[in-house]
Amino acid sequence: MTISFMPPFLIFLIGSFFALFLRGKVLKWWIIIVPAVALVNAFILPKGFVYNVHFIGLDLAPVRIDQLSYVFGLIFCIISLLNSIYAYGLDDYRHHVAALLTEAAALGVVFAGDYFSLFFFWEIKALSTSYLVAIGGREDSLKASFRYLLMHVTGGVFLLGGILLHFHQTGSIAFNYLGLTNLASLLILIGFGINAVFPLLHTWLPDAYPQASYAGTVVLSAFTTKSAVYTLARAFPGTEILIVAGVIMTAFPIFFAVIENDMRKVLSYSLINQVGFMVTGIGIGTELSLNGTVAHAFAHILYKALLFMSMGAVLKQTGKIKATELGGLFRTMPWTLTFCIVGAASISGVPLTSGFVSKSMIVAASAHQGLTIAWFLLLFASAGVFHHSGIKIPFFAFFSHDSGLRPKEAPFHMLLAMGIAAFLCIAIGVYPWALYSILPYPVHYIPYAPNHVMEMVELLGFSALAFTLLMLSGIYPPEMRAINLDFDWFYRRGLQLFMYLDRKVLVEFEDRIVNTAYEWLFLNPMMAFAKFFKGIDTYVVDGTVNGSAKVTYSVSKTLRKLQTGNLQDYMILFVIGILILACVIILLRGGI
Repeated sequence: MTISFMPPFLIFLIGSFFALFLRGKVLKWWIIIVPAVALVNAFILPKGFVYNVHFIGLDLAPVRIDQLSYVFGLIFCIISLLNSIYAYGLDDYRHHVAALLTEAAALGVVFAGDYFSLFFFWEIKALSTSYLVAIGGREDSLKASFRYLLMHVTGGVFLLGGILLHFHQTGSIAFNYLGLTNLASLLILIGFGINAVFPLLHTWLPDAYPQASYAGTVVLSAFTTKSAVYTLARAFPGTEILIVAGVIMTAFPIFFAVIENDMRKVLSYSLINQVGFMVTGIGIGTELSLNGTVAHAFAHILYKALLFMSMGAVLKQTGKIKATELGGLFRTMPWTLTFCIVGAASISGVPLTSGFVSKSMIVAASAHQGLTIAWFLLLFASAGVFHHSGIKIPFFAFFSHDSGLRPKEAPFHMLLAMGIAAFLCIAIGVYPWALYSILPYPVHYIPYAPNHVMEMVELLGFSALAFTLLMLSGIYPPEMRAINLDFDWFYRRGLQLFMYLDRKVLVEFEDRIVNTAYEWLFLNPMMAFAKFFKGIDTYVVDGTVNGSAKVTYSVSKTLRKLQTGNLQDYMILFVIGILILACVIILLRGGI
């Protein structure tokens, strides 16, 4: 079989490999060329194409292009280009390599037609995104990256267990509709759900995203959760438990976002809120709701990236990101403010913005199915997100009190990326049928029906009035420096208890067993042997000690080399090299 195009993930893999060896302006132009080529290539992807190859005894489908994967692949290529333009001024080559690798892995997940190809890219994405957090340069970046990786490795274990059990039961690894029917599907759902920030499994997101760099958070916001939304839409449409999970996800982050001081944490909680809409749409499972989910994922990637870009610009120009430290920036950063307001309007669902024409499809689908409670909670969540992201973010960052900060406007390349994202947010809102035409199912929904417009205007007006009255009355929670506890408090306390028990009980018990076994199986026989042959005890003991010392010295010397050596470059190079080699071997075996 001959392929007339290049799989998008392979373009990014090759791009990330060469980015390791480039520096300066060459690297900065390279990170723009790679996604630009991938975006042009995305427009010629043939719908209905499946590339099959028999490899290591398995029938793999590393490339499967249908309408669902095409939409996600297209928006991933668009946002990758915007990410590269935005990060053009960043001199840290590690960020650019990790970002390209993350984009490659996300596209690999989207175009995977079998579970093993999916898992392969799923885990690469976990490694590359955790590395993005680790190099964020914030005070808690490294620790947050370990917590992030721990959660995603746990999700990967669930996913792999479900895949192996599913393969054992069915003999198939095709990544298609699965449904929640048995233990295998439950394990797979949990694996996807950790990445989709299901309730109680969500804490890794607001913990890790704010610890990345000003450009790293933008990359993270686009790919991890939306890859999970894609997998849920592929494997679990119509699974009713997702309705429950989704509406909970839309509601509870509102309360955390209201009291949060860190502006990027506010956006992280609102990200969970918006993914909740998508999960609800998948759970409803109708053509309208699934179209709404895909459209909302497309729109959300743009406006959420725009909001993170605006806050990233504030962080870069001022070095501050907390609401208590900001305010009055409208005087010197008017363009950043303008783009932030466009993103805030889009996430709030203001008419003539992308959020209005996508989110309303999911709300309408819940009403059409008679899901009254879900419909009410989605409306409540819509008002809440306007409150904390539509009003709070621009108000406290650019207005509120005068912080005395007078930073320069963001660099041109950052404004360009924000401007393109803002234009797309408005263009989709003004002419939604361009987006509707590429959705998985035919669209008969009319977004600007008078009742839809009035409903949203009334909802947003009520939310704005409530914010104003609460501020004037002094009831609104003041912005203050504080540590807000989330459900991860239980994780941390539980692990501390486990470590305490392990140290005080299990370790002492194991030491006693090991010491007793050593004494009876080795020491006593050796002493008896030494007594039988006089003088040999000194030789044996000295030889044992000297041998152990030599082994210990060799091990410690090797470890010291590993500690002092700069392994980051070699680790990334090894991972990317293995990825490219595996992809090329698979594609060549298929006859490219």
